[in-house]
Amino acid sequence: VQLQASGGGLVQAGESLRLSCAVSGLDFRYYAIGWFRQAPGKVREGVSCGSVGVGDTYTYTVDPLKGRFIISRDNENSLIFLQMNDLKPEDTAVYYCAIAQAGYGCYERPRRIVLRDYDYFGQGTQVTVSS
Repeated sequence: VQLQASGGGLVQAGESLRLSCAVSGLDFRYYAIGWFRQAPGKVREGVSCGSVGVGDTYTYTVDPLKGRFIISRDNENSLIFLQMNDLKPEDTAVYYCAIAQAGYGCYERPRRIVLRDYDYFGQGTQVTVSS
């Protein structure tokens, strides 16, 4: 199983970025998806997640980022996306994509993302936001 994240870079505050993550080695449709980030000196934290890509689907973004960050998936091409708008300097971090087995990682009631449920992570992509 491999996850390859891309799309990070250096941007100014207020700009947008779209991160991508290519997944291979498994049937992507039946896995939950997630994005996490880790800033220097801080623990890795959840950003956004989505349920498996079949049946009734849902997504969740942590409250501080709701309205600016949006997760999505392309099942046909085994891709995960994170659209990040109105970026702020405090969004500076390494961003990691991840997948979890069906029924884990991204919960609906209540909606939440659980880091320890994720089995596979990408290598990370650096996002730096200047003020």
